[in-house]
Amino acid sequence: MKPTPVPLAEVRRRSIKSRAFHSVRAGQIEFVKVNTDAWRWRDIYRWLLGLRWPQFAVFVGTLYIALNLLFAALYGGHWFFDCFFFSVQTLATVGYGHMYPQTLYGHIVTTIEIMSGIFLLAVMTGLIFVRFSRPSARVVFSNSIVIAPLNGKPTLMVRVGNENQHSMVEAEFRIMFSRDEPLLEGGDFRYFYVLKLHFDRLTVFPAALTLRHTIDETSPLFGATPESLESSRVLLIVSVVGIDPVIAAAVQTQKDYSWRDVRFGERFAEMYTEDGGGRLTVDYGRLHETEQVEVAIRGNGRDESSSDK
Repeated sequence: MKPTPVPLAEVRRRSIKSRAFHSVRAGQIEFVKVNTDAWRWRDIYRWLLGLRWPQFAVFVGTLYIALNLLFAALYGGHWFFDCFFFSVQTLATVGYGHMYPQTLYGHIVTTIEIMSGIFLLAVMTGLIFVRFSRPSARVVFSNSIVIAPLNGKPTLMVRVGNENQHSMVEAEFRIMFSRDEPLLEGGDFRYFYVLKLHFDRLTVFPAALTLRHTIDETSPLFGATPESLESSRVLLIVSVVGIDPVIAAAVQTQKDYSWRDVRFGERFAEMYTEDGGGRLTVDYGRLHETEQVEVAIRGNGRDESSSDK
């Protein structure tokens, strides 16, 4: 069913009242989940892996400084900076010997800090290793989806490019189409369709290609117009799944397009140049470029001459 608009203040009130909520962003849409299961400690691991490298570095630096400030305060009895740098040496198990504990309390605190340092080092080493070893899809999608005639038939097209320095293998492609459709009982319901592509998998995906879906009588896009796409709140999700041959691990990425990103009567500009000898130059700077075609797609599914022909 079509979601009922709720004021932002009401969303916040419900979130505070439930005390169990979090947000998840999927492309252009953000989902705020309320009254979900309680937060779990193991979620920290996923959260840390999901951080970007600058965010991860800030988190590690903040945690490191905070721990040293805490233990410096626990030591006390000396100049604070001496305690802070003694904590740095102890946490790293360096132990320069300039200061050392002389009481049972000091030995207990340093023991706890050394154990904390070993634990922190092990955890951070594991996190950094996982972040470095995790393969990245490095697949770029065109900024828009175009609909134009191809071989005399209206066709939806989206371009994807592999930016890795090696080919992706066993690549699979999918375009999911969703829209609101009226019900006999009244109201709307969200329907999802998997668009049939000219090809949906490749043994080797070295550079860039265009995914194509023919809009015929069996297509949910048959007879579509910019107005109909807007009224039904159309959303298209393009996904690529493949295997990184260097690390031998699966990679996945996707991009979603709203009805605003669909351009009628345009096609993608050529980005391949043949140099001879079986060599092709691929200009990724033209991956997003589109150009007008001589025939525009009309809502009745037939081709008609455009006004600028």
